[in-house]
Amino acid sequence: MALDLHAVTMEIPEGANIVVGQSHFIKTVEDIYEVMATTVPGAAFGLAFNESSGPCLVRADGNDAALQQAAIRNAQAIAAGHVFVLLMRNAYPVNVLKRLQDVPEVCSIFCATANPVQIVVAESEAGRGVMGVIDGAVPKGVEGPADVAARKEFLRQIGYKR
Repeated sequence: MALDLHAVTMEIPEGANIVVGQSHFIKTVEDIYEVMATTVPGAAFGLAFNESSGPCLVRADGNDAALQQAAIRNAQAIAAGHVFVLLMRNAYPVNVLKRLQDVPEVCSIFCATANPVQIVVAESEAGRGVMGVIDGAVPKGVEGPADVAARKEFLRQIGYKR
């Protein structure tokens, strides 16, 4: 059996973050919508889910039309069943990841980032599946004392630490 590998670059609109994961049921769209609508007031988001049986449609929802359309384009580009793409603004993945992981249909999260990201997709005669992600740049070294201080200061500036 031959596998073809593809690196699919995700479209992340300016100021947005992306979460890509695997789920297993059509109810995913409604449940992730509910997580986003109830976890971070004021979050803008778009969601797309690749259905893997029956009509095999890209199911989509959200409260921001541009983010929803970008999520659809990303899901179509991945073209693997049971994959969801969630784009958000005015919220960070750290705000919603635990709630997403608590959604009964969610099997795994492949990535949650604002970095440039590629989804590594394998294709066979049976279809397509996500093998992993390429997320961000290669490390350039190990942080030193000044880097530690800058990291801690940044976390306080954005309100994640006191």
